[in-house]
Amino acid sequence: MTNWKEYKLSDLMQIKYGKDHKHLADGSFPLYGSGGIMRYVEKPLYESESILIPRKGTLSNLFYLDKPFWSVDTMFYSKINSELVFPKYLFYTLKTYDLASLNVGSAVPSLTTEVLNEVLVSLPPLPVQTAIAEILSSLDDKIELNNKINAELEALAQALFKRWFVDFEFPNENGEPYKSSGGEMVESELGEIPKGWEVYAMNELLETVSKTYPLHNVKEVVFLNTGDIQDGKFLHKNLSNPENLPGQAKKSISKNDILYSEIRPANKRFAYVYFNSSQYVVSTKLMVMRSKGELNSLFQYFYLTQKEVIEYLQQLAESRSGTFPQITFSEISTIKIALPHFELVNEFAEIALKPYYNYQFNKEEENESLMKLRDTLLPKLISGELEVSETLKKMSNV
Repeated sequence: MTNWKEYKLSDLMQIKYGKDHKHLADGSFPLYGSGGIMRYVEKPLYESESILIPRKGTLSNLFYLDKPFWSVDTMFYSKINSELVFPKYLFYTLKTYDLASLNVGSAVPSLTTEVLNEVLVSLPPLPVQTAIAEILSSLDDKIELNNKINAELEALAQALFKRWFVDFEFPNENGEPYKSSGGEMVESELGEIPKGWEVYAMNELLETVSKTYPLHNVKEVVFLNTGDIQDGKFLHKNLSNPENLPGQAKKSISKNDILYSEIRPANKRFAYVYFNSSQYVVSTKLMVMRSKGELNSLFQYFYLTQKEVIEYLQQLAESRSGTFPQITFSEISTIKIALPHFELVNEFAEIALKPYYNYQFNKEEENESLMKLRDTLLPKLISGELEVSETLKKMSNV
């Protein structure tokens, strides 16, 4: 590190204030707040490479952007001195800093330009900065590609589900779309449905279970609270000592169970248990639902995570709970769906859903490994502990 130089952050970038966006019409340029993209607006505030740093709120949530954008007035954006620093390298460097420790706020965490400008940054020569940034970016690119593929597959599965179970255009005996080809429809409490289909309430298809986890029989467990699952993803799988768990850590779960938060359905705190979960215990604030009979629980999970169903449950929660929107299995029990013979439903789950979810889960586990590798390499590369050439050798197998 003999050829590394130390700079103040003010030498490397000009920190600029974001601006209010309420006067802007909708458009195609992303508008960023501390949580990410808030909306798209008619024009950009800045068009070059930039690092966004929260001025208030979650101070560690930084963003690197290389496309035109607008940032809100609670975010800083930056004009980077690319003669001294490779922008993506500076972003990764700042990610290793504990910016929350620079908080000058009281009730709301806050940063100021005066404080940020004095932050010291040690830099290697520009070619080394570029090489380090490219190593870390290659991992982020793989993660982003996996997420994009998963999103596209989900959209396909959603479209196929709607075609079969909403539009009733599943293939008839001749392989033609049922309803538009003159398939017979009959009246039901849900409106017209295909002949031979029946209306089911969700409590006829699912049951809620609350078996207590035997904490006294194990040495380590994985505890899942409502915040540890999000939109089908498991955000936390770390083993803990049962003695250190909170009081609400009580419920056992099994493979193929559905986890669904009782609080604010619109937050999408739900997940499908696709793995052996013998070491898992979940919060009492998570509903654990299990399929009744022969119906594939993946189908019920997919149905309960439909946009329209989530909006319906959110409305019920708000009407029932006011400022603290909450549901129970009683609300889910009121949902009704028209279904054909379960053999057809299970066929749909096997053909259309299972391959998609298997792929999705595999990609999520791959992303988890990639993120761990990136987060391990990041501080070692930035500090000079790891040489670029050494890291590239290790990366050749990733």
